Amino acid sequence: MDQGMELRGCVCRIKSSALELLSMEEDLTTDLDDDLWDLVRRDLQLKATFLYIDLNRVIACNECEERREEITLLANDFFYFMDELGDAVANRSVSVVKLCYGDAAQALREVVAAVVPPAAA
Repeated sequence: MDQGMELRGCVCRIKSSALELLSMEEDLTTDLDDDLWDLVRRDLQLKATFLYIDLNRVIACNECEERREEITLLANDFFYFMDELGDAVANRSVSVVKLCYGDAAQALREVVAAVVPPAAA
């Protein structure tokens, strides 16, 4: 498989994972029973893992140092907010989850905007 095809696949998965995460707001901002809190936490971890792998590949293959640094900084912010969101979900605090989700969602939108070419968005 050529590198261009691999990167297109990574970008496609990043977009897909982002859409899935951005559609979780309702699930995250309502009071859930104990089993659902755990399921949501594991789902967040899984999606973040896939995003990490794909973003790492996109960053590593980017030939422009400035773009690599920009995407790295945005991705670091996103993963910081995802950690905060994961902690809030683990603590089962709906009010804190709402705040952390908003921060993570905004950071994710910025990552996607930096990674996805405008014509492909």
